[in-house]
Amino acid sequence: MIRRVLFLGLSAALGVWFYYISRFWDLRLWDREGLFGIEALRPQGGLLARWLRGTDLAPYELLIWVVAFFLSLTILQKIFDFFTPTEEPHDDG
Repeated sequence: MIRRVLFLGLSAALGVWFYYISRFWDLRLWDREGLFGIEALRPQGGLLARWLRGTDLAPYELLIWVVAFFLSLTILQKIFDFFTPTEEPHDDG
Protein backbone atom coordinates (compact mmCIF):
# COMPACT_ATOMS: atom_id res chain seq x y z
CA MET A 1 0.00 0.00 0.00
CA ILE A 2 2.81 2.41 0.88
CA ARG A 3 4.54 1.56 -2.38
CA ARG A 4 1.39 2.43 -4.32
CA VAL A 5 1.04 5.77 -2.51
CA LEU A 6 4.72 6.50 -3.12
CA PHE A 7 4.42 5.87 -6.86
CA LEU A 8 1.18 7.84 -7.04
CA GLY A 9 2.93 10.79 -5.40
CA LEU A 10 5.88 10.40 -7.76
CA SER A 11 3.52 10.37 -10.74
CA ALA A 12 1.77 13.49 -9.47
CA ALA A 13 5.10 15.27 -8.94
CA LEU A 14 6.19 14.31 -12.45
CA GLY A 15 2.91 15.62 -13.83
CA VAL A 16 3.33 18.95 -12.02
CA TRP A 17 6.92 19.24 -13.26
CA PHE A 18 5.86 18.60 -16.86
CA TYR A 19 3.04 21.11 -16.46
CA TYR A 20 5.57 23.67 -15.22
CA ILE A 21 7.95 23.25 -18.15
CA SER A 22 5.07 23.45 -20.63
CA ARG A 23 3.69 26.59 -22.19
CA PHE A 24 0.42 26.09 -20.28
CA TRP A 25 1.77 27.06 -16.83
CA ASP A 26 0.07 30.30 -15.80
CA LEU A 27 0.62 30.35 -12.04
CA ARG A 28 2.92 32.92 -10.41
CA LEU A 29 3.83 31.17 -7.15
CA TRP A 30 7.22 32.81 -6.48
CA ASP A 31 9.14 36.01 -7.12
CA ARG A 32 10.80 37.05 -10.36
CA GLU A 33 14.22 36.09 -9.02
CA GLY A 34 13.24 32.46 -9.54
CA LEU A 35 12.45 29.54 -7.30
CA PHE A 36 15.01 29.31 -4.45
CA GLY A 37 16.90 32.19 -6.11
CA ILE A 38 17.60 30.17 -9.27
CA GLU A 39 16.94 32.48 -12.21
CA ALA A 40 16.39 29.57 -14.60
CA LEU A 41 13.29 28.54 -12.62
CA ARG A 42 11.22 31.57 -13.44
CA PRO A 43 7.63 31.81 -12.20
CA GLN A 44 5.96 31.92 -15.61
CA GLY A 45 7.07 28.40 -16.61
CA GLY A 46 7.48 27.66 -20.31
CA LEU A 47 10.98 26.30 -19.81
CA LEU A 48 10.89 23.91 -22.75
CA ALA A 49 10.20 26.74 -25.19
CA ARG A 50 13.05 28.70 -23.63
CA TRP A 51 15.43 25.75 -23.91
CA LEU A 52 14.51 25.18 -27.56
CA ARG A 53 14.59 28.85 -28.58
CA GLY A 54 17.01 29.43 -31.44
CA THR A 55 17.15 25.77 -32.47
CA ASP A 56 15.55 23.97 -35.40
CA LEU A 57 13.33 22.09 -32.90
CA ALA A 58 11.55 25.20 -31.58
CA PRO A 59 8.45 24.76 -33.81
CA TYR A 60 8.01 21.22 -32.44
CA GLU A 61 7.98 22.22 -28.77
CA LEU A 62 4.51 20.87 -28.04
CA LEU A 63 5.20 17.58 -29.84
CA ILE A 64 8.46 17.13 -27.92
CA TRP A 65 6.64 17.90 -24.67
CA VAL A 66 3.91 15.31 -25.35
CA VAL A 67 6.38 12.58 -26.36
CA ALA A 68 8.59 13.23 -23.32
CA PHE A 69 5.58 13.16 -21.00
CA PHE A 70 4.29 9.91 -22.50
CA LEU A 71 7.73 8.26 -22.31
CA SER A 72 8.24 9.41 -18.72
CA LEU A 73 4.93 7.96 -17.60
CA THR A 74 5.64 4.74 -19.49
CA ILE A 75 9.03 4.38 -17.78
CA LEU A 76 7.43 5.12 -14.41
CA GLN A 77 4.83 2.40 -15.08
CA LYS A 78 7.59 -0.09 -15.98
CA ILE A 79 9.43 0.75 -12.74
CA PHE A 80 6.20 0.30 -10.76
CA ASP A 81 5.56 -3.05 -12.45
CA PHE A 82 9.11 -4.17 -11.68
CA PHE A 83 8.78 -3.43 -7.97
CA THR A 84 5.21 -4.74 -7.61
CA PRO A 85 4.82 -8.51 -7.42
CA THR A 86 2.19 -10.04 -9.67
CA GLU A 87 -0.46 -12.16 -8.01
CA GLU A 88 -0.89 -15.73 -9.10
CA PRO A 89 -4.46 -16.63 -10.13
CA HIS A 90 -6.11 -18.99 -7.66
CA ASP A 91 -7.65 -22.20 -8.95
CA ASP A 92 -10.51 -23.22 -6.68
CA GLY A 93 -11.46 -26.18 -8.87
